[in-house]
Amino acid sequence: MSEAALTVRAEKALGAFRLDAEFEAAPKGVTALFGASGAGKSTVLAAVAGALRPDRGRIALNGRALFDAEAGIDLPMERRAIGWVFQDARLFPHLSVAANLRYGLQRARGRALRVGIDEVAAVLGVEALLERRPRDLSGGERQRVSMGRALLSQPDLLLMDEPLSALDALRKSEILPFLERLKATFDLPILYVTHSFAEVTRLADRLVVMDGGKVVAQGPLAAVLARPDLPLLAGRSDAASALEAVVASHDPARGLTHLRVGDAELLTPSLDKPEGAAVRALVLARDVLIAVEEPRGLSARNVLAARIARLDPRADGTVLASLALSGAPDAVVLSAVTRDAVEALSLAPGLAVWAVVKSVAVEGARGGGLLSALDD
Repeated sequence: MSEAALTVRAEKALGAFRLDAEFEAAPKGVTALFGASGAGKSTVLAAVAGALRPDRGRIALNGRALFDAEAGIDLPMERRAIGWVFQDARLFPHLSVAANLRYGLQRARGRALRVGIDEVAAVLGVEALLERRPRDLSGGERQRVSMGRALLSQPDLLLMDEPLSALDALRKSEILPFLERLKATFDLPILYVTHSFAEVTRLADRLVVMDGGKVVAQGPLAAVLARPDLPLLAGRSDAASALEAVVASHDPARGLTHLRVGDAELLTPSLDKPEGAAVRALVLARDVLIAVEEPRGLSARNVLAARIARLDPRADGTVLASLALSGAPDAVVLSAVTRDAVEALSLAPGLAVWAVVKSVAVEGARGGGLLSALDD
């Protein structure tokens, strides 16, 4: 990556566990650390924040060394200009929401004021809660206040350690749009730890996959999701492709929006997005069929010309086909097919095929909750 706000190279022995991680985070947007419990994600966050001292390595933010074992640099937490949001809100119970937010400003310690309480409260939707105490808030509301307090410390980097893990499904669905607004509004890098695949596909711009204390993959979200050699991703029943698309046009009469992915076109339910807006389309591998001849007379509206890039057997007996879309060389759609289908259709790398997409999910679709699908 040509520009990196955060560079991490950290080694740490913790009993039988050994962290040996190296990765970069983009200057803005969400870099997600994804992996199973015990992979070392939260340990990395603690090292970046200064709560844990690595045995070896170097951690730098915007070119400034936060930790450098060889140079003897280990800045204390308060000098790192980092905001940290935990699994639990950790608000002061005796203070109002407004006072908790003001505490964030106090922690800025002379840093330039880039964002104020009014803006943070508006973006996170807590304006009506300012006089309440934490005990009078829902779990999701407490987390939003915690995020606001971290933002008001004027950080150069925001750390989020599984901020939704303590919330039920309803509260998660309520808070996700606020996380998206936070990401879109504030121009700073966010390092987001999660083991939730849904949060990764919804929020991440860049993905770092961890396993056993090591980074096993990193890169733009779409590129990493398309890697069939990563069992943690490709072996999932909900393995998916992320397609970066642009709103081409709207068809109000039919309730549809046309998206462009390179020269390819996708149809979705009407999106509340202007023409030219960038959106992310999510396609589950189990929702993609493969045809060796152009199909006709289908109820599925998305039939895309493609070429098989590779075929990878999975532990469940299925085969994961990587389909490179014609007209969009960087766009790959995954399809989970049976081994019988591979043999019956003589599927092989290089074969021109048609990807029949039964369902595509896009944030911002009208009337469909978090993600609306265009089903067959």
